[in-house]
Amino acid sequence: METLVYRYGHRIARDKRITTHVALVARAFGADGIIIDTEDKTIEDGINKVVDRFGGDFSIKTGIPWRRFFNEWDGKIVHLTMYGIPVDRVIEDIRKEEKILVVVGSEKVPGDFYRIADYNVAIGNQPHSEVASLAVFLHFLNEGEWLRKEFGGIIKIIPSERGKKIEYDYIKMLEVEGCSKAVINHCIKVAELAVEIAKKIRENGNNVDIDAVRAGALLHDIGRSRTHGIMHVVEGVKIARKYSLPPKIIDIIEHHVGAGIDADEAEKLGLPREDYIPKSIEEKIVAHADNLTSYGYRTVDEVAEKWRKKIGENAVKKLLAMHEELSKLAGMDIDDIVAMMKNKNK
Repeated sequence: METLVYRYGHRIARDKRITTHVALVARAFGADGIIIDTEDKTIEDGINKVVDRFGGDFSIKTGIPWRRFFNEWDGKIVHLTMYGIPVDRVIEDIRKEEKILVVVGSEKVPGDFYRIADYNVAIGNQPHSEVASLAVFLHFLNEGEWLRKEFGGIIKIIPSERGKKIEYDYIKMLEVEGCSKAVINHCIKVAELAVEIAKKIRENGNNVDIDAVRAGALLHDIGRSRTHGIMHVVEGVKIARKYSLPPKIIDIIEHHVGAGIDADEAEKLGLPREDYIPKSIEEKIVAHADNLTSYGYRTVDEVAEKWRKKIGENAVKKLLAMHEELSKLAGMDIDDIVAMMKNKNK
């Protein structure tokens, strides 16, 4: 069944919050989209951002007058009101329809609504919220199936007794933000190498957050969806904050370039005058995995030779120092892990 919600009487000055909640309920409880009579781009943008982050195919349009839309609608119209037939008495008939438009009002609706509607449905006979009416109606309509719906979004909330548990689809995040296939493939290869380095370091008795390494490596170049210049670092941090990613992941993105950029170097490169040197073990692992990954994996000497010609000896010294530090933590030369990854990808 195709189910749209029509929101009548939206007043921008008074109803922005409640209409947003109507739209959120419509999406979460299984409707396919919402139409709002008054144009409100702020609500449109807000709901579209929710869809981008949490998934689903929900649509929103505003500024559509009710008479025009009702006249063009080729399905049935369900008007939610205190004065209709109780929902439990009429819901089975409504479930048989192919297309329904569920009308919820913000203010007193025109009397024509009662005449035009195919179903005037009461969600109880006491004053309460249109948000509650819509939620209860949609719950009855799909018999609670909305509870098991998978939205396939970037962000997924995992039920937990206490605290907040969130899963992110990092590849989808890269895609939604507009990263090219080449950038995404590079990020995947960096993540594979970074995770292997992290595992060896953990096996050697050192504490390392492998999940943070994987996430940070997959997202380290997300800013390249905006620019391929050095400012991709700043853009990447902005995107990460938009998704409310953990500070540890944001720090990896911010400090992944080369073997570290200090404030003076940053200023010369056109970055904000800040310290971009990796500090945590996770930041160092991702930065170095990125150094050793282009379209394929390469040894530290191969990277050093290129950097010596292109960037200078100071950058090479930092590169070799980082390589030595991580090799000691792993109990083996990181080049040996690179060789393993090369063989694995043959």
